[in-house]
Amino acid sequence: MRNLKSTALFFALILCLSSMLQAATNKYGVADVRKFTLTAPTRVGDVLLPQGNYEVRHVMEAENHMMVFKQLDTNKPAEARVKCNLVQLKGKAESNQVIYESNGANERVLRTVRFRGDLAEHVF
Repeated sequence: MRNLKSTALFFALILCLSSMLQAATNKYGVADVRKFTLTAPTRVGDVLLPQGNYEVRHVMEAENHMMVFKQLDTNKPAEARVKCNLVQLKGKAESNQVIYESNGANERVLRTVRFRGDLAEHVF
């Protein structure tokens, strides 16, 4: 039953991601700003983000690639800043893809995000 629920949540997230607006890409082949929906509480870096809609910004801090998740549509937005590695793809990503793992506390942990049209995926 738990696997069925996780699978359903995963596909709901993919559906939400598929409806995102396309943004211009930067020199790394990834969009600077995206919209992202978490269908369940998810650990991103050291922060457990609540379910909701997020703006995700790709920023550079010296040589470090960072992703900043900021919750939308709320008075007190949750935020996470996490280092990511960009892994080049052979071509533009044809679809959105999100990969999660489960940790020892049985939390959903974000590991990889690939946005349609980008030339690289984000690995956390």
